[in-house]
Amino acid sequence: MKLRQFGALFSGALLTASLVACGGQSSTTSNQAAADGDADKTYVIATDTAFAPFEYAESDGTYVGVDIELLKAIADDQGFAYELNPVGFDAALQNVQSGQADGVIAGMSITPEREKVFDFSEPYYDSTVCCAVTKGSDIDSLDDLAGKNVAVKNGTMSSDWANSLKDEYGFEVTTFDDSPTMYDDVSTGNSVACFEDTPVMSYAISQYAATNGKEGKDFTIIAEADANSEFATPYGFAVNKDNNAELLKKFNDGLANIKKDGTYDKIVSKYVQSVE
Repeated sequence: MKLRQFGALFSGALLTASLVACGGQSSTTSNQAAADGDADKTYVIATDTAFAPFEYAESDGTYVGVDIELLKAIADDQGFAYELNPVGFDAALQNVQSGQADGVIAGMSITPEREKVFDFSEPYYDSTVCCAVTKGSDIDSLDDLAGKNVAVKNGTMSSDWANSLKDEYGFEVTTFDDSPTMYDDVSTGNSVACFEDTPVMSYAISQYAATNGKEGKDFTIIAEADANSEFATPYGFAVNKDNNAELLKKFNDGLANIKKDGTYDKIVSKYVQSVE
């Protein structure tokens, strides 16, 4: 969670450091949707680089995922053009705060702290967070983490959940900037478990099964935060506080329309699978 799950911070640098999820290289793609809309305005939308199934690059460098397709469908519905900048979560927040980007869609959890500096759309995905281990691990529950090290991603709701549990269960926490590096730390045995957004972990597990181990991770989920807890927060599209109200309205109107016509369900079901 987003959970990209996830003290008031009014300095841009401090805020970004506390709310980051994952970083990465910068690249650009664009949309040609504004045939009947405001053709003179092209919005710059920042996003993450590696947060599958919400955004990730295919082998040819094309970005795909729930966020990418939802944004395109909404832009098509509302008739606006945009330029997509996959710069990593940290940089995406910085870009919006500094005015280099008009908005961000990156599996970003809507939290009270973030609402102090960003205006959010209506939620477009409800998420929670989980703890996962490599399949075959002798770690079967949170109780088994005592005296061990776990991996988390900086600034995420899953990291917040892990840190809220570490004293109770007696484990140590190591922080990473992105999911792939975090997963590798568990795969190599440096950490015995990782904390992640549930849909993201479920996707990694389903990909491993679907590709005979060529993609994804051979992990299993051993615990999940309660769906009614503070760590189960929805994802939203965001703009800088008190800026770009028109873009926010277009996103909300388009989101409502694609939910009504079934486009939303088709996009989400294409990427998000549950893993028992």
